Amino acid sequence: MNLANKLTILRILLIPVFMFFLLTDTTYGMEIAAFLFIVAAITDAFDGYIARNYNQITTLGKFIDPLADKLLVSAALISLVQLGKVSALVVVIIISREFIISVLRSVAAAEGIVIAASSWGKLKTITQIIAIIVILLDNFPFKYINFPFDTIMIWTSVIFTVLSGVDYIIINKDVILKEK
Repeated sequence: MNLANKLTILRILLIPVFMFFLLTDTTYGMEIAAFLFIVAAITDAFDGYIARNYNQITTLGKFIDPLADKLLVSAALISLVQLGKVSALVVVIIISREFIISVLRSVAAAEGIVIAASSWGKLKTITQIIAIIVILLDNFPFKYINFPFDTIMIWTSVIFTVLSGVDYIIINKDVILKEK
């Protein structure tokens, strides 16, 4: 197993540890959870970089990398709903888009078509990660100047989530509309 895939598996393994610190009443639990989320998010950047630049792209990596991303973000958002820090509406929109695009990618793959990540999709991921980190850190440092950066970022991530979903559907409408 190559380094890129090991980093992706590490990201998956960090999820239950992240959730433990986020959801249990432990000293510095939220801060530890934020740190673990940041580490997991960084592994996402590094595994892709390593896979592309060191010729470590594998079928396993193509499958587990997007799965790891979806698991991490979904676990964080669902946990934040449980803690009353994020609206369930936000999470339903984000997770619904992930299901829709995953099904679209599966249908395309069955036809031998690979749907690559778009710029909109990358912006979606970046804004979701920033929003989650700021929410985990209780809007630090922006709370000291009474600036709702956490709220702005979560709704920005919703906008990019919807736009990227629409973009994928429009670009790949032939996959959806194709008749046998």
